This record gives sequence, structure tokens and C-alpha cells, in this order.
Amino acid sequence: MLRNVSLKEISDGKLYGRNDLVKADCQDCVGCHDCCCKMGESILLDPYDVYRLEVALGQTFAQLLEKHLELHVQDGVILPNLKMEGHQERCTFLNEAGRCSVHPYRPGICRLFPLGRYYEGDSFRYFLQIGECKKENRSKIKVKKWIDTPDLDRYERFVADWHFFVRRMQERLMTAQDMERAKQENLYVLERFYFQEWEAKTDFYEAFGLRLKEARARMEASGE
Repeated sequence: MLRNVSLKEISDGKLYGRNDLVKADCQDCVGCHDCCCKMGESILLDPYDVYRLEVALGQTFAQLLEKHLELHVQDGVILPNLKMEGHQERCTFLNEAGRCSVHPYRPGICRLFPLGRYYEGDSFRYFLQIGECKKENRSKIKVKKWIDTPDLDRYERFVADWHFFVRRMQERLMTAQDMERAKQENLYVLERFYFQEWEAKTDFYEAFGLRLKEARARMEASGE
């Protein structure tokens, strides 16, 4: 999601690396699930998020769309997000006790909160969002421990590659004159990176790399 704000407006003014300590630990969020409600369409899912949910829940992307996910246009590109429902606009993965039923394989944005990513060059660093998490007296924790994602080197490379690929798609589609062509580009991305199943026994990052290489080649061949 493109945000037209300065880092000073939304953060503590610092940038963090994976080995830095940051005041983000919410002590297991006991008694609180505010960040799981009324989030609208903001909890976007990348292909790795979908892969983890598919494997853990034994469901396809199409099946996840039936209850837990929805599609919407984000800066010109159609992307999936977690669905909120009911008068409280709760995430559909919240259980009756207000706890996340998919916590071990929750999406990257959920895993990251209350941190955010600041992209620069071809990579990114982390920042601490202010005024977003209502939990008081948070304690310090290493960024990499808070994110709690295996094979962090490959995961961070994937995050950066996906971000900049989507950014390029957004720049193209937000200025597209040919609406039919824009539609086909969107359908291609949805099919190749979401609807086409990620095999549980294959290396996700290798499989993603092959699909990304194909998508970039397609983009270059289009003359954009």
C-alpha cells in the first residue's frame, strides 16, 4: 500500500535492522485483539502468506476466498486481504476467545505489527509505528525474534522482490490507457502467484523465483 506520509509522522524516527532491539513485545497480547478488528482492506497477503495458509489449513486459495480472504484493487493491482466481518469487523481467523486461530502461520503484516517496513534501494529496514498498538508497557525484543520467521535471509529477499515487483505493476496500471490490457495483467498476477497452487513439498522460494522471473520477462516483452 502506497502511503503519502513521512516517516517522522508515523514512527519513532528510527530505522532498525533484524538484530536491533525494538520496543514491540506486547507480552502475547493478553486481553487485546484491537489490531485484528476494523482493519478494512489493509491486511494484504503476499504469495508466501497464502502458501503458509494453504499448507497449514489444507485449503486452496479459492477455498480461502470463500470465508477468510477477499480481493480488492490496491493502487491499480488486484490483491488479496484478510476479511473482516460482523458488527465488530473482526478478522475471520479470530476465535471466540479473541485469539488468532492461525497464529503460527499468520500473515507477514500481522507478524510484523507494530513494526513497518521502510523500502529503499532494492531492500528495506524496519520502523516502529506510533499510535497504532494500544498495548502499553511494551518491552524490547530483537526484530528477528519478533518477526519469528524461519530462513530470514530468504524471506527478507522475497519480501523485497515482491514489493518492488508489485510497485512496478502499480506504476504501470495506474497510468494504463488500455483497460483490457490492465485487466489481463491483473488476472495474470492473480493466477500465477495466488490461484496456482504452491506445492507443499517444493521449496517455496525457488518456485517463487521461477514465477517471478517469468512475470518480469513477460513485463519486459510487453515493452513497458
